[in-house]
Amino acid sequence: MSLSRRAFLASSLALAACGKRAITEEGVAARYNNFYELTRGKDVFRHVAKLRTDRWSVEVSGLVTHPRVWTLEELLRIQSEERVYRLRCVETWAMVVPWTGFPLARLLTLAQPLHAARYVRFTSFADPAVMPGVAARPWEGWPYTEGLRLDEAMHDLTFVATGIYGHALPKQHGAPVRIVVPWKYGYKSPKSVVKIELTAERPRTFWNDLAPAEYGFESNVDPSTPHPRWSQLTERMLGTWDVRATLPFNGYGADVAGLYS
Repeated sequence: MSLSRRAFLASSLALAACGKRAITEEGVAARYNNFYELTRGKDVFRHVAKLRTDRWSVEVSGLVTHPRVWTLEELLRIQSEERVYRLRCVETWAMVVPWTGFPLARLLTLAQPLHAARYVRFTSFADPAVMPGVAARPWEGWPYTEGLRLDEAMHDLTFVATGIYGHALPKQHGAPVRIVVPWKYGYKSPKSVVKIELTAERPRTFWNDLAPAEYGFESNVDPSTPHPRWSQLTERMLGTWDVRATLPFNGYGADVAGLYS
């Protein structure tokens, strides 16, 4: 048995033993997604045919000593591991999935952030020729962008995901490279990333620009703060639709609450 497979099984057993969320069935997780560049529906898997993920690259630039364009093949050679994370959508649905990849801190450390760097800005792929959502709503300000404080980005839990369920990311999950920030709402985990830029000023982000009253920059999972249009006290698990209490920081408070003290 491979080390990654052993780690996956150990994580699964640990989740079950402590009464936390069960791992979501792969088929369920693959058929219920948000990826507005492709569609406003949840059936993203039906709209991915034109999106090509070969010859991919990710630019790491901005306030770094070593700016670089990484090919997908180079990123896949960075030592990877498998992590089971909860993911909580701001719409109140949730899932638990095993991601494959590496902590973002490994990539940023190789770039060597400059002293002036305070934030990290992520840019997703956007091409109206292959992405119907981008073509249909050009006024929304594509490409999709998101951002983190540098200390959030350097936290060990912040993950560059290149795989899920033991294989490469499907397109509906944000192939071939996405960011996963498990203690924040899902829109803070951008898909199909093509650029990572370190900045001194807080970057503008897609949803915060469109609806700042609904989508803040910090966006930590917080059951005590409702969305303007619905409560965040509970969540619904994909597949079973069991209703569970929303956990502060999505259950990762012991690891990350100190970032906000």
